[in-house]
Amino acid sequence: MRSAALTVALALMLTGCGGSKPQGTGGSPQAVPSGAASTAPAAAYFTVPPPQLPHLQLVAVTQTTWMTILRTTGTVDWNNDRTTQAITEVSGPITRIVVDTGTQVKEGDVLLYVSSPDVSNAIASYRKAKNRLDLAQRNLDRSKDLFEHKAISQRDFESAQADYNDAATDVQTSLEALRIFGVTPADITEAERQNTGIRPELAMRAPISGTVVQKMVLPGQFIQAGTTAAFVISDVSTLWVQGHIYEKDLRSIHVGDVAEMRNTSFPGVFHGTVSYIGDMIDPATRTTPVRIVTKNSDRLLKKDLFLDVTIQDKSQHQALVVPTTSVLYDDQNFPFVYLQVEAGKFAQRAIKIGGQQQDQIEVLDGLKEGDRVVSQGSVFLQFASTFQE
Repeated sequence: MRSAALTVALALMLTGCGGSKPQGTGGSPQAVPSGAASTAPAAAYFTVPPPQLPHLQLVAVTQTTWMTILRTTGTVDWNNDRTTQAITEVSGPITRIVVDTGTQVKEGDVLLYVSSPDVSNAIASYRKAKNRLDLAQRNLDRSKDLFEHKAISQRDFESAQADYNDAATDVQTSLEALRIFGVTPADITEAERQNTGIRPELAMRAPISGTVVQKMVLPGQFIQAGTTAAFVISDVSTLWVQGHIYEKDLRSIHVGDVAEMRNTSFPGVFHGTVSYIGDMIDPATRTTPVRIVTKNSDRLLKKDLFLDVTIQDKSQHQALVVPTTSVLYDDQNFPFVYLQVEAGKFAQRAIKIGGQQQDQIEVLDGLKEGDRVVSQGSVFLQFASTFQE
């Protein structure tokens, strides 16, 4: 078999060196199609002797229903639509931390406690406002009785009413501050009944349900209100996979396309859906970011895990295809095939290719349906072309 292949190669080299060129070309290279393939040079014709033709396999360019499949890589990321930071609302040292990394929490669960003078000030303001309200209530009751007995003027009675209304407003304002700090009037009443003080602690609560994926504070650490992020909580039941698509593939990807993702560490396949396609091209890599949403019910996927991604275009179109073995590449990495122009006569034809599926490649330009190209043995023709040059 090896000797037969060498015989074919030698025969083709000799034929290529002395092969005839088509009339009217004057020895010029054959014209190539427009597009990206037009920058690739074309080679001369090669005549293959009839005894050697059986060693070459020819196939016809066919048209088929084509679903574009894109292959890329991606990394797992948290779902930012279901991820948030837990930030305290007061300043002060942390007295207790209730949860740790990996803890499952529900919205409203306590994460930690902060000892803050802001809480003490809010409690004091409430008590003062409550005392003024009680005093204003007694003054109003007394003024009302005196006014009914004609002992005071209407002006004095209205002044007592205004003082009561102002005191009631102060109480409501102080209550709002306490609600922000998580202290209810019932807590204050219970503390007064037992003649004990209220611990000036604020409970930081989970803003959403999910998993504590990051813990960024320590016991005793002083945290700033509205600034210090104590935890990151994420719902890891769904995750994002961040990938990148080359600009030449942008026409073949759409929001809603189905994606399959694999990692050699896991035997199964993860399924997802394209949810976002970027609006900018990275000038360094000539790629656009693509986001895929996938379920993580088994909790196997972790942040920054590497995945091989296959994206299937949900739309279909008719396409010309040739076997992958028919396509070769020149020194400038331009694709081409060997086209049969006559019986026993072949020419190098530059083409523009699209995606690949299994053993077929989509031809975008350079060939037409019914053209016959070399599928096996084209490497000998390429070798003969190189020898001639």
